[in-house]
Amino acid sequence: MNAIARTCALPEVQASVQQNCHIADALHAGNYTLCVYLLKMREFYRWEQGLPFQHPLGNETVGNWLRQRESLWEELESAEFVPVRVGDAEYDPFESDAINAALEPHGLIYSGGIGAQGKPHFFLGSLHRHHQHHDYTVYIADREYARDLGAPPAMAQGRTIWLRRESLKRFLWEKLEEWRWSRPDNAMARAIACYDFPTDVERALDEMTENELDSALLHEIGEVEAGRRLGPDWESLLAALPRSRVELLLRAVRDHLADSLITLPELLEQEKVASIHFWFANLNGMRQVLWPAIDAAYRQWRESGEATRLSDAVVAGQRHWPQLAEAVLGLYREKGAASSEEIGRLLENNRL
Repeated sequence: MNAIARTCALPEVQASVQQNCHIADALHAGNYTLCVYLLKMREFYRWEQGLPFQHPLGNETVGNWLRQRESLWEELESAEFVPVRVGDAEYDPFESDAINAALEPHGLIYSGGIGAQGKPHFFLGSLHRHHQHHDYTVYIADREYARDLGAPPAMAQGRTIWLRRESLKRFLWEKLEEWRWSRPDNAMARAIACYDFPTDVERALDEMTENELDSALLHEIGEVEAGRRLGPDWESLLAALPRSRVELLLRAVRDHLADSLITLPELLEQEKVASIHFWFANLNGMRQVLWPAIDAAYRQWRESGEATRLSDAVVAGQRHWPQLAEAVLGLYREKGAASSEEIGRLLENNRL
């Protein structure tokens, strides 16, 4: 029996997971800028309707659906998350291990966790494959049957990592569509040029997805290692400074720590040119503000093909970001949330 048929035998789990996705969106969908929100909603509509990537979307149709969805979210703003039903059993939606143990005979995979800015994320999908990567258990989901608006392509809990192939593919499609609006000569253009999008969009998108699955795995391993080094005080600090510039700077520091430890060294060692371009295509916001040297090293690598300066910049990051993070934690341990302004100045004055 294929995964779709097995999923149809479990309507309760699909319904309960999607209900929790709606509740999470009701609380957090407004966190996006208007442009990003509208782009994500168009792709959310495409997923929900099962439409191909290149299928044209009518503005009136999508607009009507968007208003209905926003009306649903208004009704759910005060709702509590519901238990995930698997057969006759009910589970807390954050008990991912127990839920997956119950779903394994059905060829399904589930994740419930907390992402950036405290947003809960849930999804239910078909299990594409799972394997061990060193000390990590990696689950790769393919087709998704329940998801939220954000749909992060990768998440880690402990030494378990979930990679969502369909969400990653849709994320890449969003990036491609965004680039096509004005077609700037930037890192995204160079990443796209590594694939044969002009001739066969679907095949190119599949190839890009497989490459970036590997990059997403590396980043999540880096996140786990960064979390181990930073300890629980880092999460307490983030919780004490919600939705502030300082919080965004702190998240950028952790991302840079993760990528300088694992992602970038591996991409450079494997000479994964397309993925290096794509990493820099996503170097934006506070991440770009805090690490201008890596951007300059990338330009030199792109122009000369020589990776020495880029490798040196990564090594410098391996020294800099742990030291900066420890200095931040020292201020927080000494002064608590009152250290916010001082931490902000410390970060702004210690760009790399």
